[in-house]
Amino acid sequence: MSPLLIIVIVLWLLSAIGMVAFVMLHSGKGTGVSDIIAGSFYGASTGSNLVEKNLDRLTIICACVFVLCLLLMMLIYPAGTVGA
Repeated sequence: MSPLLIIVIVLWLLSAIGMVAFVMLHSGKGTGVSDIIAGSFYGASTGSNLVEKNLDRLTIICACVFVLCLLLMMLIYPAGTVGA
């Protein structure tokens, strides 16, 4: 395996894990169980709006890195050339 491919795969894996983690960290928007639990821990003036904006940015960055890594892997290994 080439060093470029290893770097792309590691970035792809880290961005996938980061995306899952950042999506799970977002607060619930409805009246479900997550809102009931989180509502008792956070007040209205804790600066959650800034935290949500930063989580949104980090999630979008992880998604962009994930897609770019997939496109790079498609260019490095076109269909049918993985085993060759």
